[in-house]
Amino acid sequence: MIVTAPRRLTGGQLIVASHNPGKVREIGELLATYPLDIVAAGDLGLPEPEETGDSFVANAELKARAAATAAGNPALADDSGFCVAALNGDPGIYSARWAGPGKDFGVAMRKVHEAVEANGSPDRRAWFTCALSIAWPDGHCETVEGYVHGTMAWPPRGSQGFGYDPMFVPDGGDETFGESEPGWKHRVSHRADAFRQLVARCFGNADKSGPHGASGG
Repeated sequence: MIVTAPRRLTGGQLIVASHNPGKVREIGELLATYPLDIVAAGDLGLPEPEETGDSFVANAELKARAAATAAGNPALADDSGFCVAALNGDPGIYSARWAGPGKDFGVAMRKVHEAVEANGSPDRRAWFTCALSIAWPDGHCETVEGYVHGTMAWPPRGSQGFGYDPMFVPDGGDETFGESEPGWKHRVSHRADAFRQLVARCFGNADKSGPHGASGG
């Protein structure tokens, strides 16, 4: 069996393959210490590919490859979602779809709450999953997956963050991600977990402080 070393990203332009302003902003903040020219796919007019994968990893790689091919530069894609134990992991990879065409996550959070109430389960365990993939124009991908575990909260609390953040309390905390100071969330979130892995894999020792001090990258 031949084991190849991870491909490194040493600088230059990096496309963030997302049209979600919240995700683009958070990814840009996490990468602020690295010598990269961060450009959002939406700013380049790149289309959003249909997410046809059956997992977070598959969708992240699909989006990263599409943006890298279209832009001719490396692209970073995130596929993440809110998973609820009482719903067998739903909404999961369909988290954005639960928000409907208007991407109203207030509606999505209510749907989650009502679905859990309807099945009568007392289980309030939940977690966020984040798959991150960097793709190069030749199709090569480096992909990792991160998690943060916690519980559902109802009603939603806080106006920080985005998506399902106001209804999620991470283990060991008492505030929702919607109430949390962004710098703290960047250190403990599913995206931070994935970034630590991706930085260690693809950025080497470019900046030992890691994204916003997130434990060595």
